[in-house]
Amino acid sequence: MEFLTYYLQQPLLNHLPVGSLFILQNESTFYHEMIDIPSNMKNKTLDLLRVESTKDFEELTPILDVGGPSQLTRVELVKYDLLQLPESFGNLTSLQELYLNNNDLTSLPTSFGNLASLQKLWLHDNKLASLPESFGKLTFLKELYLWNNNLTSLPKLFGNLTSLQDLQLSVNKLTSLPASFGKLTSLHYLNLISNKLTSLPESFGNFTSLQELHLVGNDLTSLPASFGNLISLRVLNLDNNEVRSLPESFGNLTLLQYLYLNNNEVRSLPESFGKLTLLQYLYLDNNEVRSLPESFGNLTSLQKLDLDNNKLTSLPESFGNLTSLQKLDLDNNKLTSLPESFGNLTSLQKLFLINNKLTSLPESFGNLTSLTQLLLDENELTSLPESLVNLTSLQLLNLIDNKIEDPSDLRDKFKFVESLYL
Repeated sequence: MEFLTYYLQQPLLNHLPVGSLFILQNESTFYHEMIDIPSNMKNKTLDLLRVESTKDFEELTPILDVGGPSQLTRVELVKYDLLQLPESFGNLTSLQELYLNNNDLTSLPTSFGNLASLQKLWLHDNKLASLPESFGKLTFLKELYLWNNNLTSLPKLFGNLTSLQDLQLSVNKLTSLPASFGKLTSLHYLNLISNKLTSLPESFGNFTSLQELHLVGNDLTSLPASFGNLISLRVLNLDNNEVRSLPESFGNLTLLQYLYLNNNEVRSLPESFGKLTLLQYLYLDNNEVRSLPESFGNLTSLQKLDLDNNKLTSLPESFGNLTSLQKLDLDNNKLTSLPESFGNLTSLQKLFLINNKLTSLPESFGNLTSLTQLLLDENELTSLPESLVNLTSLQLLNLIDNKIEDPSDLRDKFKFVESLYL
């Protein structure tokens, strides 16, 4: 037998199904598996309802259909195998928090828009294909979780949810956003990962309070010119799209600290990119980048830079200004040389240069005394600078598949290296 479980602070016990399992919690008193309702607990107002397990939603209707406005402020119906909600659900007009995640809901009743006091709504991990147009009436919503559903579009009036601060719509089937979407100007966090978006509306630039934006795994080829208006952005994840270029306004994102652009088709970076002076982590793996702007050297807060699998043939002289760099990945490019300023990267601990076309290293390379890992395999090096023996912190050095005539001579020079591959 499966039971209903109610955790109640001010329960309307005379409306509960007789014989249901419920728990009354008022600091020290707990009742459970009651057959009769204590007379001193009748005619009180239900404040919080948590259902743990039942198959028969009809058991709840005595609560939802009570006369007068319900005083329920929080309802939890999690992992409840719900297929639908009754139209009477809209009677819960005092509801502020509603947890309906991990069910099998395919739609919501039209009356859902009557829950105008809602501030927190969790509907993730259901099977919702659409939201009712009345959804736009939930103007007090601050937190809305809708990830892992089957949504193909959002209601036209979705933009009326102007109190939204945290919106999570990942793993749906959205191909576009409604024109009203730009009205959500209170957003701090927006997650649209794994949808089918091909573009963003120009109104996207209205999100001047947005701090985190996740757009991984869509079909975006470009960003709107207004994107530079997202001046509060700290984290931007655009991995696994088809973005070919960034707007010049991108440099206005001066608070950006984490930028993910892996697996796109970016060919170049705008000169304004150098304005991102607070950027700490930059991931540009698997793109088509052929060169970096001279302003790139202004990114003096960079600690980790991934540029592997691009088409770089050289680095700007200003690259040596990136003195906070701790990890640099330049594998699988077409670099033929490194600038002399490269030796200024004295914080560098891990440097990966596999499969380039390097024929030599600058003498300044010996200044990189913090290096613990240096991978130079699959290049065209014929010799190494004498200063390289200064890298006494090295634990891993790989020089396989180069053109050094007698690499065995290097074994004595680098006997301090724990893992040496020649």
